Amino acid sequence: MPLLSSRRFRAAAAGVAVLGLALTGCTSEPSFSYEPPAQVDGALPDDTVAAMQDAVTNALTAAGASGAVVGVWVPWSGSWVSGVGTQGGGSDAEITTDMAFRVGDVTRLMTCDVLYGLADEGVVELDAAVPDYVSGVPDLADVTLLDLCNGTSGVGSSETVAKSAWLNTPERVWAPLELASYGLGAARTPAHSEYRDSDAGFLMLGLALERASGLTASELISQYVTQPLGLSSTSLPGGTPAAPSTGPVMNGHHLPAVEGGYTCAAPVDITTLSASSGFTDSGVVSTIGDLGRYVQAEAAQALRTTEEPNRFGEPLPAYQSAPSWQQATGGASLVGSLVGQYGWTPGYATAAYSDPATGFTVAVSLNDSTAGGTIAAFLAWELAAIASKAPAASGQTAPEFGLPFTAEQWHQAISDAALACVAPVEG
Repeated sequence: MPLLSSRRFRAAAAGVAVLGLALTGCTSEPSFSYEPPAQVDGALPDDTVAAMQDAVTNALTAAGASGAVVGVWVPWSGSWVSGVGTQGGGSDAEITTDMAFRVGDVTRLMTCDVLYGLADEGVVELDAAVPDYVSGVPDLADVTLLDLCNGTSGVGSSETVAKSAWLNTPERVWAPLELASYGLGAARTPAHSEYRDSDAGFLMLGLALERASGLTASELISQYVTQPLGLSSTSLPGGTPAAPSTGPVMNGHHLPAVEGGYTCAAPVDITTLSASSGFTDSGVVSTIGDLGRYVQAEAAQALRTTEEPNRFGEPLPAYQSAPSWQQATGGASLVGSLVGQYGWTPGYATAAYSDPATGFTVAVSLNDSTAGGTIAAFLAWELAAIASKAPAASGQTAPEFGLPFTAEQWHQAISDAALACVAPVEG
């Protein structure tokens, strides 16, 4: 899929001044234009594709998944966009590239897009205190909206407490602050000092942006992300339990835990889910084509209408003792020169990254969330390492582009992280 350019209109929120956006014809509405890097219209070399197919197969086995959708775009060489494997859960139907899935923590990038969009337009201040927009959290008076986006609020994660409820009652409709309360109740780290993976922070950020704008989170992501970029298959659904799309869908699963591991032969279908379980942290749905287009634009900060502040300019280590090339800020995971995100939501594990200088892009989603987001991230990095070596197509010149790791490194890491499959007890 060539990542083609588009022009879409983004209506400003009521009372918001139009800032520095080109106009089309006589309309008074602001317009938006994104022109991605030129992409070679052809397949990547056969040996590159074969290596990537092997990588995906290894990851599926390790994650206990039956299928995945994958997209790799190397502007100077070609692309590989494919469904791999089957729907599983008793179905031999093949995975196809038009199937929708849940993008998990990639949603965080979109939530921060909205924050910066509203800030660029003067609707909110990045350094506004959280209690100015979110009720019931007076103890966060020294925490800003930017802290929530950057992961520097010190607030914990709700995942540990809520996970069993997500898996056992996927139809449950959650109030965002109720879900965030689990993370708010966890022990905190000092604000502003270090990055902390906090789903509760992004849930609160979504609530704050709704209150500041008078729009729903779904409307905000549509207005500031999906409409400008022409992402027709991407949205933040409402709370009503549903599959990721009314069209083709990659079914999502998780594996039952048993003593010693998981019953890999009996995946539980969790395709139908209330997106309120993820909301502005992990609730968005998309397709592989849309996801690739989005992360390529995101890495280039194409949605910004002002150059400052630089959203990814002051990253922090992604975790204690993280290598210097693995950082986080602005809702993003930064891996070498790649900007993106990875994570899981019930049924799916997704990762997507792009290099802002070249447009080099990888995206993948697995149809099982049991292993969390780690294997999906490792697979994206392995695919990136493989594809980065692809030779230039005829008439093209490969840029100076490299990554601080090898494909072999992540292939082994995926194998080491493999789930332990336990045969079901007979009788």
